[in-house]
Amino acid sequence: MTSLPVTVATSQSLLAPYAVRDSNSRSRAHREPAPTYRSEFQRDRDRIIHSGAFRRLEYKTQVFVNHEGDLFRTRLTHSIEVAQIARAIARTLALNEDLTEAIALAHDLGHTPFGHAGQDALNACMKDHGGFEHNLQSLRVVDELEERYADFTGLNLMFETREGILKHCAPAKAAELGELGRRFLDKRQPSLEAQLTNLADEIAYNSHDVDDGLRSGLIGLEQLREIELFAEHHEAVARSYPELPARRVIHEVVRRMIGQQVGDLVETSIARIRAAAPADLEAVRAQDEALIAYSDSMRERNLELKRFLRTNLYRHYRVHRMSGKARQVIESLFEAFFGDPRLLPDKAQQQVRLLAETQGEAGRARAVADYIAGMTDRYAITEYERVYNPRELT
Repeated sequence: MTSLPVTVATSQSLLAPYAVRDSNSRSRAHREPAPTYRSEFQRDRDRIIHSGAFRRLEYKTQVFVNHEGDLFRTRLTHSIEVAQIARAIARTLALNEDLTEAIALAHDLGHTPFGHAGQDALNACMKDHGGFEHNLQSLRVVDELEERYADFTGLNLMFETREGILKHCAPAKAAELGELGRRFLDKRQPSLEAQLTNLADEIAYNSHDVDDGLRSGLIGLEQLREIELFAEHHEAVARSYPELPARRVIHEVVRRMIGQQVGDLVETSIARIRAAAPADLEAVRAQDEALIAYSDSMRERNLELKRFLRTNLYRHYRVHRMSGKARQVIESLFEAFFGDPRLLPDKAQQQVRLLAETQGEAGRARAVADYIAGMTDRYAITEYERVYNPRELT
């Protein structure tokens, strides 16, 4: 491999011996000349940021449909928040920040419109054709669906970036993925960078869903005061700043919640890494369990918050109404496009024909699912209107 510029080489020399670096990576599927002024994982991050799938995250639901309000989080703002939290943790643990950021920014690229409701609907549509799961779809986006470069299809990301995107995978699917899926079959661990990004994702969406839930009025302070992770910080803020406006109180509480979770994660992980004493990256992969983890008490607090959000926010009747409409849109579009691919734009029709020729009916279904999964919320609504509203004749 070509020698790295001094600044890049110096930054990599500061990493822990078990961190991922250019020199111990399993590289790319399609060999390329090494970048001159960036590390390999900086190149990955940049490719992700410049991808069409990343830009579309701006208009994809986190909890609330994008057009319901300008201040609610979207998949794009969520991904940026995950990257910020994950980089801070990686820096503290002397792990590869650039790899961590790349995984964080790419982890939701395969998400459907309308959040988990859209994923569930598309999975139901695909039940006889291999199913649909957004982690696998994110991998499919970076490996196959992005078309930008002259020498290869997809983004040709480093193995460790792709490994981090694929957080979980059923054995049957893992067997189809070759080397990338082998860890699920052999019960091996991913890199520490992948492990910490997975938990940074959890910290971000739990904490920020509290913020969005309060802003929307779907959950209230009185309810959240029963949740230990929230109540502790709310009491402390109210005591120290009795005149602080309500919105600033919430921001301060959420900020402290994130800080406490990150602190617990860092301290617990340091202790676990020291106890395991992995000599290198392969030693990390050989561990029986993940080394990046919360303490037992913080894990229980997180579970309590997750249960609360599932019951009181994600199953709120207004969210349920939105989810029902989302299912109708996704299922109706799939039925229309699968039944008559001529309703699709020319490029999507070409993809249907290509996959149908090589994979039969399952290929046709997968191409339709690719098209629908790539939609933003508002584009899916527009397509639904174009297909089913007789007043829309274009």
